[in-house]
Amino acid sequence: MHNQQSSLKKDLHKNICQDSIFKGLYERLANDLHDFLYYKYGGKLSPSDKVQEAFIKLWENCKNITPGKAKSYLYTVANNLMLNEVKHQKVVLKYQHENPKTPTSESPEFLLEKQEYFKKYQEVLASLTEEQRIAFLLNKAEGKRHEEIAQILGVTRKVVEYRIYSAFKVLKAELEGFNIK
Repeated sequence: MHNQQSSLKKDLHKNICQDSIFKGLYERLANDLHDFLYYKYGGKLSPSDKVQEAFIKLWENCKNITPGKAKSYLYTVANNLMLNEVKHQKVVLKYQHENPKTPTSESPEFLLEKQEYFKKYQEVLASLTEEQRIAFLLNKAEGKRHEEIAQILGVTRKVVEYRIYSAFKVLKAELEGFNIK
C-alpha cells in the first residue's frame, strides 16, 4: 500500500509547471547552481545572470521536465550558457591579440573598417540561435571536433554539423568577405 501511494504522488507531478514546485526548485537549487558556476568559471562572466537565464529556460520548457530531471537540466543549460560566454570572450581576446592597438602603417580608414567589421561580426554572432552559436564557437574558437561537440551537447554529430553549417551560412550572408578556416 505504501509503495502504491508514493507512486501515485510521483505521478501527480509529471512536470514542474506548477508555481509552488518551480519556486521550491528555485529556492533549493539557485544558490548551489550559482556557486557551481562561480567556482568553475569565476565571477567575471556573470554567473548570477546565467543562473537566472537557466531558470527562465527551465520555466519555458516546464511541460517537458519532471521534477527529477530539473536539476540536471538546469546545470546543463547554465553550463552551456557559461561555455557560450567563454567562447565569445575567447573570440574577442583572439581578435584583440591578432589585431593589437599598436601604431601601424594601416590607414585610419582601414582600421575603422576593421573595427566596424568586428562589431558587425559580434552582432551577427548574437543573432544566431544559441544552438548555432555554441556549436560554431566550440568548433571555430575552441577547435573542437564535431564528435567532441556532439558529446558535450548531447546531440548527434549530424546535428552539430548542421548547426555549424547553418551558422556559417548566416555569417557568410551577413558579412561581406567572411571566411574562416
